[in-house]
Amino acid sequence: MAEHYDLGIQGEDDAVAYLIKKGYRIKLRNYRFAKAEIDIIAENDDWVVMVEVKTRTNDSFGNPEDFVSRKKQKHLIRAANHYAEAFDITKDIRFDIISILLQPTYSLEHIEEAFYP
Repeated sequence: MAEHYDLGIQGEDDAVAYLIKKGYRIKLRNYRFAKAEIDIIAENDDWVVMVEVKTRTNDSFGNPEDFVSRKKQKHLIRAANHYAEAFDITKDIRFDIISILLQPTYSLEHIEEAFYP
């Protein structure tokens, strides 16, 4: 499998472990609708959280979260709306980004309410 794919899987696994440790319940991973894929759908007492995970080996090209473009956000919002309708979601929905850098030292940053519909 391609190295970037493996890096993405590793990042998503790390993000899931982090969210569980923080008390979130994982509802789904890799939810697809049309051109979008929501990496993680999690829930806590107040929110249904759509999580985009960006993992990079280093920050040579910028911070991982900088690669969630407005176009990507629009696709995620559309997929989230589909999920909410399909599963009759009544809680508020929030869009978070989990940014992971592997080098020079490992870091994971959880950006809550990273963008709005």
